[in-house]
Formats: sequence, C-alpha cells, structure tokens
Amino acid sequence: MILLFKYKFPSFKFISLILAIMILFSCNRAAKQKDVNSEKANIKNDLQRIKDSGVLRAVVDYNSTNYFVYRGKPMGFKYDLLQELCRDLGVELEIVVSNNLSETFEGLKNNRFDLVAKSLTVTKERSEEIDFTVPIHQTRQVLVQRAKNGNIEGAEYISSTLELSGKKIYVQKNTSYYNRLVNLSDEIGSNIDIVEDSIYGVEQLVALVAEGKIDYTVCDENIAKLNKTYYSNLDVSLKVSFGQNIAWAVRKDSDEWKRFMDEWISSFKETNLYALLYHKYFESPRIAKRMDSDFHSISGGKISQYDKIIKELANESNWDWRLIASVIYHESRFEADAGSWVGAYGLMQLMPSTAKRLGVENYKDPQQNIKAGILFLNWLNNQFMESIPDSTERVKFVLASYNIGMGHVQDAQRLANKYEKNSHVWDDNVAFFLRNKSAEKYYKDPVVRYGYCRGEEAFDYVNRVTGNYNHFLNVIDE
Repeated sequence: MILLFKYKFPSFKFISLILAIMILFSCNRAAKQKDVNSEKANIKNDLQRIKDSGVLRAVVDYNSTNYFVYRGKPMGFKYDLLQELCRDLGVELEIVVSNNLSETFEGLKNNRFDLVAKSLTVTKERSEEIDFTVPIHQTRQVLVQRAKNGNIEGAEYISSTLELSGKKIYVQKNTSYYNRLVNLSDEIGSNIDIVEDSIYGVEQLVALVAEGKIDYTVCDENIAKLNKTYYSNLDVSLKVSFGQNIAWAVRKDSDEWKRFMDEWISSFKETNLYALLYHKYFESPRIAKRMDSDFHSISGGKISQYDKIIKELANESNWDWRLIASVIYHESRFEADAGSWVGAYGLMQLMPSTAKRLGVENYKDPQQNIKAGILFLNWLNNQFMESIPDSTERVKFVLASYNIGMGHVQDAQRLANKYEKNSHVWDDNVAFFLRNKSAEKYYKDPVVRYGYCRGEEAFDYVNRVTGNYNHFLNVIDE
C-alpha cells in the first residue's frame, strides 16, 4: 500500500519571518561577541584605561629607599619616580604597599594593580608570568654579614663563595635571592642552608644581621651599600652574582602600556632629575641622618613631636589621629608658632576668634591649638552628619569647609542641586562647582549666598590632606 502525503509549502510571509529571526539572532551574537572582544581589548589596553580613569594604581615595597614617610612627607626613590610618571600621564597616583611578591604578581594579573614599581630582578621564570619594562638600573647580589671587627661570637666571616657551604642564609621568600643561592649551591658543589623568610622584608633581614640575630642574608648591592651607612658593623663586599637588570613590571600582553613605560623610563633616565633623585636616595650623606631620626617611619615611626598629644585628643573625638596629623602637616608643617597673613595661628592655623568661640583661650599653646582644631572639625562634621552618612565621603566636605569655610561648600552644594548633580557626593559633583566658584557664571548665580571664592585651593587641600592620610595609613601604626 502506498500512502501519499500531501505537503503544503510554507508561505512567503512565514519564510520571511524565520529569516528575520535568524538575522536578528546572528546580529545579537555578533554584538555580544563584539562586546566581549571590546572588554578584552580594554583590559589589555591598560594605558588608555589608566588615562580614562585618571588614576595609576602602583604597588611598591615599603623600605628606606622605595617608599617611606619622613617628617610627615611621603618620600622614596620609586615614589618620586612614580610622581613624575603620573605628571606626564596626567593622572593621580594610588599607592598600595606589599612586601609579598606572590601577592604582588597575583594582584597584577588580577587587575588590582597597573604597575609593579619595585626593584624586580629580571629572570626568565618571572618573564613567563609578567612583562618587564626596560631596566631601571643594574645591580649585583651581595652577601650581607658583620664585618670582622664587628663580629659577634659564633659568626664566621665569609671571604669566598666557596665558604658558604653549610652556612645558614636567610632571604626574603619568593625573591631572586633564593634562586641565586640554589644555583650557587650547585656551582660550589655543596649545600647551602637557605631559609626563606615570609615575615621580614629585605632591609629588616639586613637589620637582623647588624643586630646579631641572624648571621647572613643576601640583597642587591645598592641596597646593601645604603644600609651600611646605617649599620657601620656590616660587610657587603662579597659578590654572589654577576650584574643583573632591575626593572618594573606590567601585565602580560599589555603591549601599549609596556611600550609607553619603556619609552618613558628610557627617556627619564637621561634627565638630570633622575640623577638627582638617585643621588638623594642612594648616595647623599643625608641618608644616614634621615634614618637616625625619630620622624622616619621605618627607624622611629613618628610623624611629629606632637604625636602623643594628637593621639590623645583625636581619640576623645573618635578621629583617626593620622588624619589629624595630616591636617596639621598641611596647615603648619608642625611649626607651633606658624602664622598666616590673615591672622591664623599655630599647628592647626586657627583664627583667634574661632578658637574663642570654641572655648579655647590660649590658642598659642600647641595642645590647646590642636584641641581647638579638633573641636572645629567636630562641629563641621556634625553639620554634614545627617545629609552625608558615609564618613569617608563626609570627611571631604569637612576638610573643604575647614579650609575655605562651610558657606562656600554649601554654595557648591546648592549649585550641584541646580545643575542636577548629587549635592551629597564630593568627586565630580560638589567638588566641580567649588573648583569653579571663581567663575562669574557660578558666583553670581542666584542660589549662591557667599559670593566669589578660589575654590581650586580648597579642592587641592582636600586632595593633599586625604593623600597624605592614605600614605600614613600605609606605613604608620594606628
């Protein structure tokens, strides 16, 4: 039996509908793929992203050459280089401190950092994980030990790499020093007892040698020579490696960013400023004086001679004492008798009339001056408490008001409301109108009650105080 089926062909309209759906689906897939490709391109094109964001996120290690705080001021060879780099890029610098290399490389790969601004030894193994820039400089690795005349009993002076056999040498974990000692052990045909330390940084291990707590460590020659100026009982004469390139690092395959960095480093190294900075941190006789100071974040840990007073008074009002110290640094550089042409006086540059309203009579006394300044900050903080509940956001309004007056900041808030910006957010909102309050368009606006002001100065003040505060957070104990 033959069964016949009558097949009816689809209509033209139905076929057109199917084709339209297929084209739309294909376009959507293409668009999604384009978005994915674009996102990947943006991740790889770090240079453009950094410029667009206005921030360079750099990770550094905390030591007496790369990054530290001295008398309230952030300093360091790598820090100063980064500042010059950011000026040329037209962006702000955001510093993260990490002395852990595994964490550093992981943060770079995960897009937490844009640049590793450390003294990285260029190795083939590391080059598989990250891309190195052109070298910042060259150095050699040396053995750090106590000198013959400064030896503590039980520590044998080493004059040849062959004598390293059986010796216990401490090195920072995940550094090239460990790999060099492993290779050196093979070269001399004898075991070296290598201890990888995950707690201390390179300079801390050097200090432990000087103090007789350990006998040997290894570090770069320029760092060793620098530390010898602090610790006269050290010997750093024994070289344990050939010359090695020291560089910074960027994410793998971030070609445009790496190309920019290579060109910038090569060009900047030829400037007089680079030579001056190198001398300042590695060769100047003032280095030892800095390290001997109580006001060096590494050796002394103090910001100023008023730290104890600041801590006590700040604690009474629940302020982080390091924020108050940052305000004082930018107001007076910790000069107790500092005065301004308008009559502001003392550590916190208070007007006598303001101090009197706050119940402080002897505003020339450093402790009373700090107390009055904190009381004024408390009052300003209370004015913004209800409208700006986030304390991190609120502190910017408080600092701007401390600098230029709350009336001008409130004017900027009213302008923000008028131009449909958020009057409770500082960056790119209220800050914009305060910065531009010197323009006639804004200071003559009907919503403005306090007239003209040079708001750019208050904007810079907020950035400087919060910037220094972040540096204090990095290296000064709470």
